[in-house]
Amino acid sequence: MSQAVLTVYLRRYCHLCDDLLAALAPHQARSGFSVQEVDIDLDPALEARYGTLIPVLCGPDGVEICHYFLDEAALADCLGKIR
Repeated sequence: MSQAVLTVYLRRYCHLCDDLLAALAPHQARSGFSVQEVDIDLDPALEARYGTLIPVLCGPDGVEICHYFLDEAALADCLGKIR
């Protein structure tokens, strides 16, 4: 797979965000995608859009994969589409 970039919209003080990043790590090591972390507190438009939905994992196309917890099936589906 080429170097796909998944985006995690998060807050730095959010334990669910930390948990999602940790859950992504083994998948990242296996599949070779990179993760871009975007702190929504630094952008009022993102804060308004995502608010309490964080963390939000999005695919390279910007489509939301999951909120709050890693949905491994949805992640696998997303990765399968970009191979």
